[in-house]
Amino acid sequence: MPESDPNTIIRRASEADLPALGKLGASLLLLHHGLDPDRFMASPADPEAGYAWFLGTQLKEADAAVFVAERSGAVIGYVYAALEPQSWKELRDEAGFIHDVVVAEETRRLGIASTLIDKACEWLRSIGAPRVVLWTAEKNEGAQRLFTRVGFRRTMIEMTRELDS
Repeated sequence: MPESDPNTIIRRASEADLPALGKLGASLLLLHHGLDPDRFMASPADPEAGYAWFLGTQLKEADAAVFVAERSGAVIGYVYAALEPQSWKELRDEAGFIHDVVVAEETRRLGIASTLIDKACEWLRSIGAPRVVLWTAEKNEGAQRLFTRVGFRRTMIEMTRELDS
């Protein structure tokens, strides 16, 4: 996304953004469930309300941030990031974590996701994160290309075994 694009701004999310965030978050949930329905949770009755509620809780956290991309008054994407403490379980020191990044389908491939990721990384750096970690679905090759392009490298591979068979 060109820096001079006057129609798109990146800003902190507010409670007024929650309906749009819920819609975008629900699309992320449905995408992942579609990629691997055994691994990713099924959509609840109202995934938009569920995601809006969850992200609303994160707006109040000092160590979390949600940034939105807004174009012509409409929220067209967001990134949700947080500072995570040292984890012996994950064998890592304190790190920033990008939990979600999603852009509305009709505005993809314009550099908006890269700009959102950069904004999250800038914020995480400002609060002392030494690195940023994220997870991506194995089958989400487009996201993996994006993350590689903006400087992420593979460090772990999650593997899942279903126990109900």
